[in-house]
Amino acid sequence: MEKRQSVPLIVASAIIMQQIDSTALATALPSMAESFGVPALSLHSAITIYLLSLGVFLPISGWVADRFGARIVFSVAIGIFTAASLLCAASTSLTGLILARILQGFGGALMLPVGRLILVRSVSPAELVSAMILMGLPAVIGPAVGPLLGGFITTVASWRWIFWINLPVGVLGIVLTTLFIEPVPPSDPKPFDWLGFVLTGLGIGALIFSLDSMGRGGGEETLWLAAVGAAALALYVLHARRAPHPILDLRLFRLPTFRSSMLGGSLFRIGFGALPFMLPLLMQEVFGYTPLESGGITFVSAIGAFGMRTVARRILHRFGFRRVLIWNALIASASMALCASFTSGAAPYVMMLVIFTGGVFRALQFTSINTLAFADASAPEMSHATALSQMAQRISQSVGVAFAATLLHLFNGGADHPTGHAFTLAFLVVALVSSLSFLSFLALPGTAGDVLAGRAREPA
Repeated sequence: MEKRQSVPLIVASAIIMQQIDSTALATALPSMAESFGVPALSLHSAITIYLLSLGVFLPISGWVADRFGARIVFSVAIGIFTAASLLCAASTSLTGLILARILQGFGGALMLPVGRLILVRSVSPAELVSAMILMGLPAVIGPAVGPLLGGFITTVASWRWIFWINLPVGVLGIVLTTLFIEPVPPSDPKPFDWLGFVLTGLGIGALIFSLDSMGRGGGEETLWLAAVGAAALALYVLHARRAPHPILDLRLFRLPTFRSSMLGGSLFRIGFGALPFMLPLLMQEVFGYTPLESGGITFVSAIGAFGMRTVARRILHRFGFRRVLIWNALIASASMALCASFTSGAAPYVMMLVIFTGGVFRALQFTSINTLAFADASAPEMSHATALSQMAQRISQSVGVAFAATLLHLFNGGADHPTGHAFTLAFLVVALVSSLSFLSFLALPGTAGDVLAGRAREPA
């Protein structure tokens, strides 16, 4: 097999392990809660902590790859993710699972950026587009297969097999990487911003933990965590203004397109993080569905997203980024609000239609937001724009899960098992928060992203 095919497929095989693992877990939460003897709602931490770990450690991936060599780091990342998966499978308590998920998030944070770096350095520019399409397969296959696979495994065996099956995939990924990917020698990295890393990690971690604590009915420690997080992030803003090589370059926020993508995109992704968490819980805890039945209904969201990928560019070319982002934010949020109408007596095909439609419009929004982030960034700023964008994506999803758990806890009066009424209110609030993202897109100029959408020529 030629390098333009073998390299992206090897990288994709490792990344798909991460994608399936993440999407399959949400379907298995009620079964995991029963195994640990805790309320299902408290298992949101298993998702929140993983996404948080991804977001916090993503910025160090490029520096580590430059310092030690991309092939070595990629193999180590697969090994860390696989070993952490085995620890997840062997967990006997929620605390043990959360610690293993932190380690798993660290491995996952290294895999995707370093895998992309290997691809860029291993394939010629003329073959890069085809190679990137192959490497992008996990983004399509993982979300589609994950809920069904998670539901099937949990129904016929045990949720632990969701993690056990990562062992052969991880071992195969390490072997293939060693045999078929050429070494990428270390380069001379810039000095690492350790103080910036500590401040951002502490700030983001404390804020997410405070929200996560609220979802479990936390008390005074929630306010202390929030205060520590806010203080750490404020100190980082001061630090970033003076540091020669800050870990996150906040100067990118001077660009209207990047600023709108980050602020509006983060608000919108709160809904994206909340839905995959709430829908399986609603169907299993309230409607009495099996994990397989639940996964069979929710997986259609990924099918809708896949269909939109083929026409998103044409839509952006026809209407432009600003109009698409404003109106689609409202339409996609309305599809989230429709989930509030789900009842135990609702026909499955009706729920599937709503979830499918939501997947279509959310995919258009994510494609537009992710592309717009790079519309005006210069070539030297691209790496910082990528790191900041990827970090914001994972953290906003984590906030979405924690926010949904908090809403369910509040609307249910603190009871362990949320009612259908609590889910109804939570869906409506989450949809409202996501819809507010349109305010950020209103500030965009009408010509924003026109070059990327093919509506204007690239300046000479």
